[in-house]
Amino acid sequence: MSVQITMQAATRGRWAVAGIFLANGFLTGSWAPQIPVFLTRLDISKFTLGLLILLFGAGAVTAMTWCGHLISRHGSRAVLRWFGLCGSLGLLAVALAPNVPLAAIAMFIFGGSIGGMDVAMNANAVAVERRLSRAIMSSSHGFWSLGGFAGGALGGFAIQNYGHFAHATVVTVLAFAVIALAVGYLIVEDKPEAAEHRKFSLPANPLVYLVGLMALLTMVSEGAVLDWAALYLQQELGADLAIAGLAYAAFSGVMALMRFLGDGVRNRFGAVATLRGSALAAAAGMLVAGLSPSPWLAIAAFAFCGFGIANMVPIIFSAGGNQEGMSSGTGMSVVTTMGYSGILVAPSAIGFVAEHSSFGPIFVALSGLLIVVLLMAGLAHRAEFAPEPDGFQVGST
Repeated sequence: MSVQITMQAATRGRWAVAGIFLANGFLTGSWAPQIPVFLTRLDISKFTLGLLILLFGAGAVTAMTWCGHLISRHGSRAVLRWFGLCGSLGLLAVALAPNVPLAAIAMFIFGGSIGGMDVAMNANAVAVERRLSRAIMSSSHGFWSLGGFAGGALGGFAIQNYGHFAHATVVTVLAFAVIALAVGYLIVEDKPEAAEHRKFSLPANPLVYLVGLMALLTMVSEGAVLDWAALYLQQELGADLAIAGLAYAAFSGVMALMRFLGDGVRNRFGAVATLRGSALAAAAGMLVAGLSPSPWLAIAAFAFCGFGIANMVPIIFSAGGNQEGMSSGTGMSVVTTMGYSGILVAPSAIGFVAEHSSFGPIFVALSGLLIVVLLMAGLAHRAEFAPEPDGFQVGST
């Protein structure tokens, strides 16, 4: 295969995996406006709703745990095809569930499909980075943020005017079409060594778990802003509901923008230097937010925190998918599972602490966790790139 054809195939693979990220974010974002209808339609309490959402997370983590093993055996493109096409039907299954038991099953499967997609699409993005010898992970996550924004922004309008079932149907058709088109252009990794996928086992290399710890600490901070920033501004800084809602909006908006710019920064300065600078900025923003005397300063601080956090997870994921002695899927499975476990566990833990304290000191403490990531940033050296030989395949299994 000539160099020109190789690069053209890799470029098509780069945009194909971007489409998968977009579809995954769109499905996830489209679930959020369905929640109020889900609550009233099944006539359940907020506690029961919380348990059903927890099942979504449990399904995601379960799939993430096994996904690395599946990718080692079959490759990320094949795994993405299975999980992606199943995931595109997940929201519709939840919208059709007539009672709590069936809703519980639908939520677990939906979460598992989204979680499996997450590992496989990140693993495939790592493979594209290797082929192109440049970063594309941050902008891939930017497409995820863009899809999530579109799903959340359009969902409420669609449900209010056309109903929850029509909304879920349209989301399913769009997501299915994008995924079905994209999987045909995804690159296929080199065949893994047979010894690696004989049976399911955890990697022996301790470095991948340290990279996973960095993902966990970063995503705990991200989840804290998502779940608690608005309440912090409202209860402790005296903001009204409209202003309080700007905290996460500013955080996520800046984060999405920086993810599209982050690949250029990382390609210029390197993964380790970019991670260090990003962690320092995120820690400073979180510290100022926790010490802020006014809601507007806190909103600006959360935005600056989003500026830093934006490219931390993409770099850490790249490092996880490039660990020595294991496939990208295996390393990615460990790192994503540890990272997303932080998002699942942290909200309830933070809520418990906040009942006996206040949110300000919690955000200050979270800035300390981001400093820990700063000190560990050297472990991301596996995310640096070196050119790779041309001998890879596209569009074949």
